[in-house]
Amino acid sequence: MAGEPLDLKVVNGTVVLGDGRYRMGVGVKDGKVALLAPDELLPDAKETIDARGHYILPGIVDSEAHPGCYVPFEYDITSESRAAACAGVTTWGIQAPVTRLGTKPFKEVVSKADVVSFNESFPAGKEVIDTVSHIDAYFTYMLETDQHADEIPQYAEEHGVTSYKLYLQTRSMKGMSDDADTNWPSRRAGLGTGIDDGTVYRVMEEVGRLGYPGIVHIHPENWEIGRIFEDRLLEADRTDFGAWTDRSPDFLEAQHVRAYAYMAQQTPGNVPLYLQHCTTRLTFEEVHKARAEGLQLYAQTGPAWLWAEPEFGWRINVPLRRRENIEALWVALAEGVVDVVGSDHVVGWEPATYKDMYNENIWKLRTGFSRVELFLPVMLSEGVNSNRCSLERVVQVSCENPAKTSGLWGQKGSLMPGFDADMVIVDLGREVTVGKEHINTRADWSLMEGHKFTGWPIKTIMRGKVTAEWADDSPGMRPVGEARGHYLPRTVGKSGPPAQLTSPVRLASSDRYLSDDFAKPGFSPETTKYTGPIGG
Repeated sequence: MAGEPLDLKVVNGTVVLGDGRYRMGVGVKDGKVALLAPDELLPDAKETIDARGHYILPGIVDSEAHPGCYVPFEYDITSESRAAACAGVTTWGIQAPVTRLGTKPFKEVVSKADVVSFNESFPAGKEVIDTVSHIDAYFTYMLETDQHADEIPQYAEEHGVTSYKLYLQTRSMKGMSDDADTNWPSRRAGLGTGIDDGTVYRVMEEVGRLGYPGIVHIHPENWEIGRIFEDRLLEADRTDFGAWTDRSPDFLEAQHVRAYAYMAQQTPGNVPLYLQHCTTRLTFEEVHKARAEGLQLYAQTGPAWLWAEPEFGWRINVPLRRRENIEALWVALAEGVVDVVGSDHVVGWEPATYKDMYNENIWKLRTGFSRVELFLPVMLSEGVNSNRCSLERVVQVSCENPAKTSGLWGQKGSLMPGFDADMVIVDLGREVTVGKEHINTRADWSLMEGHKFTGWPIKTIMRGKVTAEWADDSPGMRPVGEARGHYLPRTVGKSGPPAQLTSPVRLASSDRYLSDDFAKPGFSPETTKYTGPIGG
């Protein structure tokens, strides 16, 4: 690189990695991080971005999003990927059933006959990402049938898909008529058959044979028991927002974790298991047990569960929990029981306005609300600025660990040389009382409205180019430039198991959580002292 100018350098900021904060700049060449060095040691660059003394984080790797859940995939990706960029996201893990990846004609409510091979939907989904997405994305297929399980080796080799999700709460759809449904709008969300334990086992078998980064995601929530509580609540004329939480009590989440962690242990290869929406103390106990028994198990939560209580007034699956579980969830995240944060972003079907969706009766309120723009405000305001977790831990659970569990580590999730030059600059002191001017999703409303958050993203950079920023003359974050997103295939057989996550370690001399496994030459995490350029 000697004699050649950098394409970009980002200066006057503090770089945050999972193992510490470093007063240095970031040099970018050909869309990759070329080196990290004190500003005065960075070579000349064609473009310079002044971070104005703020923190420079890796771009957010949002491990769970559902664009296209209720409306055509291309329509949703066009708007929601722009909103994600404004939220600091540079990589999206899009989770979708076969009916929701852009095949035409789009069916608002699907039937069993619509559940076909992902070979029929993958080309359309990839084209949408490569054509209209504002951010990079990979797929986690939501599997429903034995055929899907049988084709996993093909999906991994030809589609580059190595993560697979099982929506366990759709089990009860087996044997139901096409016009039947429950308060979970499964068929409207593209799920046409539901699953049984035979399909679950077949999926675990096939994924276990893949090796890293093959992984099975589950949504743990036992709706077969939940229907009993729903009937009782309806009989008691409970229509308040808390009734949705009481419909799915804590043990329904924990019971699924115990049952399917055991099943994962019985499959060949001891398949890695990824839990979505871990929200209760009972679940954390099951996570500890499964790990102690030797299972590779990874737990995710989301910003909605880290912040919102039932009284905030919306339906989500798993439900919003009460304050004692929220506080316990922050402890679990800070101490490493919970490994990953993902937005679980969903916007409802049209019309998706607050007026059209809201109802004081929880059973009549329409599900689906924008969540990706909750991500960093919750993590920074409720987490870092409320002393519930460190900024380093935010990087671990929002960038590093999702990249590792998804098989993208080495390309996404860090600002070390060789990684994609994905960054989000955050103003940790910016106070924002949220109004519509701060919202970028197509729904044009958010549960955040009227609430004050301290800490906000102010500039997002993907592969060395700005994709969103809060300009001096703007009331909030806005997209910048044209769609440049790429579909991200993954490859099985890569070195390094996902067990090597970045875990928090409490130092005897500090309250900060620091990584114990990613110390790099040139860094001294205890003092955040820099001893020489990295890369170049």
